[in-house]
Amino acid sequence: QLQLVESGGGLVQPGGSLRLSCTASGFTLNYYAIDWFRQAPGKEREGVSCLSRRGGSTNYADSVKGRFTISRDNAKNTVYLQMNSLRPEDTATYYCARRLECTLGGEATILGSWGQGTQVTVSS
Repeated sequence: QLQLVESGGGLVQPGGSLRLSCTASGFTLNYYAIDWFRQAPGKEREGVSCLSRRGGSTNYADSVKGRFTISRDNAKNTVYLQMNSLRPEDTATYYCARRLECTLGGEATILGSWGQGTQVTVSS
């Protein structure tokens, strides 16, 4: 079964940091581009960051540039999203997804189904 599982969310104060993990089972993560999306209550899901196959290039939404970093650990078959200087507007459920090419946002080319996501809440 091909599956991506997100973890690492939690409650953090503004200005704090979290590292999200996206771990693959049933396939080798390095064969795919990986996107992180997020969805806040009452809003559409939006693309946050993507990492190309084999980690050659990255892309970030303007709202997170300079604060978030996407990376890959092939040995652990995991992609990470390091989130620093968190803001209340970063509060959302975060999802990862795979596709063939790094394409920030847009869901038409996402492969497989969405996972449970991991909740990030930024609040004092």
